Amino acid sequence: MRRFSLAFLAFAVLTIPAFAQAKHPFTFEDMMKLKRVGEPEVSPDGKWVIFSVVDVNLEANTKTPHVWIVPTAGGQEREIISDQDADRPRWAPDGKRFAFISTKKGGSQVWVAEFDGAAGVVTAVHRLTDIATEAGGELWSPDGQNILFTSDVYPECDGAPADEQDCSARKVKEAEQSKVKAQIFTHLLYRHWNAYKEGKRSHLFVVAAELPIHAHTAGKNPMPVEARPVPRDLTPGDYDAPVFSLGGQDDYAFSPDGQEICYTSNHDKNPAASTNNDLWVVPVSGGPAKNITADNPASDSTPLYSPDGRYIAYRAQQRPGYESDRFRLMLYDRKTGEKKNLAEKLSTWVGTFAWLPDSSSIYFSSEALGSSLISVANVDGSGGGILLTHEDGSGYSDDLALAKDGKTLFFTRMTIQRPTEIEKVVIPPGTSERLTHINDEVLSGISMSPLTAFWFIGANGDRVEGFLVKPPNFDAGKKYPVKFLIHGGPQGAWGDDWSYRWNPELFASPTSSTSSGYVVIMINFHGSTGYGQKFIDAINGDWGGAPFEDLMKGLDYAEKTYPFIDKDRECALGASYGGYMANWILGRTDRFKCIVTHDGMFNAESAWGTTEELWFNDWEFKGTPYDNRAMYEKWSPHQYAKNFKTPTLVIHGQRDYRLDVSEGLQLFTTLQMEGVPSKMLYFPDEGHWVLKPQNSQLWYKTVNDWVDQWTRK
Repeated sequence: MRRFSLAFLAFAVLTIPAFAQAKHPFTFEDMMKLKRVGEPEVSPDGKWVIFSVVDVNLEANTKTPHVWIVPTAGGQEREIISDQDADRPRWAPDGKRFAFISTKKGGSQVWVAEFDGAAGVVTAVHRLTDIATEAGGELWSPDGQNILFTSDVYPECDGAPADEQDCSARKVKEAEQSKVKAQIFTHLLYRHWNAYKEGKRSHLFVVAAELPIHAHTAGKNPMPVEARPVPRDLTPGDYDAPVFSLGGQDDYAFSPDGQEICYTSNHDKNPAASTNNDLWVVPVSGGPAKNITADNPASDSTPLYSPDGRYIAYRAQQRPGYESDRFRLMLYDRKTGEKKNLAEKLSTWVGTFAWLPDSSSIYFSSEALGSSLISVANVDGSGGGILLTHEDGSGYSDDLALAKDGKTLFFTRMTIQRPTEIEKVVIPPGTSERLTHINDEVLSGISMSPLTAFWFIGANGDRVEGFLVKPPNFDAGKKYPVKFLIHGGPQGAWGDDWSYRWNPELFASPTSSTSSGYVVIMINFHGSTGYGQKFIDAINGDWGGAPFEDLMKGLDYAEKTYPFIDKDRECALGASYGGYMANWILGRTDRFKCIVTHDGMFNAESAWGTTEELWFNDWEFKGTPYDNRAMYEKWSPHQYAKNFKTPTLVIHGQRDYRLDVSEGLQLFTTLQMEGVPSKMLYFPDEGHWVLKPQNSQLWYKTVNDWVDQWTRK
């Protein structure tokens, strides 16, 4: 045995350099080959983890989700629904079925799969819903009797379930067939992020989970439409219930007995200027809803009942109108109505969370210093603190899911060198273990560099963190140009996490056969998350002040500390707030060879009038342009257009309703009129983010070509 080991070791020593040399720098095509892993769902018997995986087909310009499964004990993960798009799998309480969302027939609808737990295979699938306004976000009731789902409906169709469905179907058909596409608005928030509301509201529906036995035939659905169970609207009215979400934990939940739901809704007169989301409860049988957080004028969201039914845990903020106030972990006592903060001493935001089966504690994720950790809070207020960190202190952990016996915690984890995979840890925690290895084969042939952190003294004498990524095949004896990335939010952060839209590893890679790559530098300026709420609040009313100072001092520090940086070949790039800051830099300094600005604010006053979430601008600029014009003028990049000299690439999407396309058009017009070398990349079919694969390919190529052009020796 020892002889074999020595022989194998000798072979490994000889072959490892060959494998290392075979690795190539990360490319866009590599990134499109990576599968995108969703959140884990543990089967009731604790034997399986089910999750979605998105496949990208660059040639077809598509992203298609499928359902995968992996044994909780470890083993090979595999696809179990591959013949149709299948997303967001959710187990039935008996573990013999799971629900999922598919667009295979009738648009987005709820489907149910029959599952053989012994073999780990799907034996049949059938479509459960056939609702004209489509369905999403399905959730199985704990008693297995019902499935909850969301649908964007016409509030004026409220009535008996069958009548409501007929009304909605008629209005959908009329809208599709009408030659007139005009819309009439009577209140704000008539459009949101990348779509017009079209007079619809998001509502929660409940539908019986069972279909007659003759509908359960493999891959077929012979049941006539009129025989299907009719969904019932549990949140009628001219309100969004639940409210819009950018992902993360659901804004609705079932009580453990399956007889009640809790959801998030904003009933303020002008929701475009309000963050006053409240928690409401309503019986599953229907009836009037009750507001249980009316005493808090700020946001309450993401309710989750305790397994024993006594409490509802949720996240809450305290300052009305401020979407980046600290997210606290709150507990509502259903018997007494008492509310308390379970993580009062925590200065960072609470992310996703999960109850222990005995209702004694809650595990939650929380961002900290460029990573995301898992912590625990006890219901009785005792103990608590960080539950799990990683040996290298790296990565982002999120999407927590506990096995039914509470002995194993499953979660997603990503790093800057690896996209999301699913991990597990046995409680009490030891070292986490990776459960899925879906992208290992693709990544094994790619050369990437680890994230390097550095600290410096920034604005107000505060310590500020920055990060650096070296190019692959780095040579310390060479000088490298710099891509200086500026994050959005502005209450966001760079860290040891993965991104498909702004990927530091891809930015660091060579962009041509003559390029040796770039040093990528990122600064978590005042306003960034993960460093306490005081640090976040520092950007309010100071958009071009402390953050700009941090960015310039951070770059100065990097130039002095790392001799391989070529300070004469640097380009600044940013999107959203990062785009704003790129525009601000354009009027404040000539130190960069080029600038890339994507979906950024150029004219603060016009941006206020064309955005949809008015609470954001009202808070950040301390009022409206007509109440506090001086603040808008002070921090508006367009006021400094006469200083513009740096070659600039402007990028904007037509469907971006957070920062209207007019902001990009105004900037490009100004650059052209001032004779500044400039180019504009316009996407008629994208919103705030570039999501379509081929559009993304063009985005990266255009950006990299622009940077190459102006940083070339």
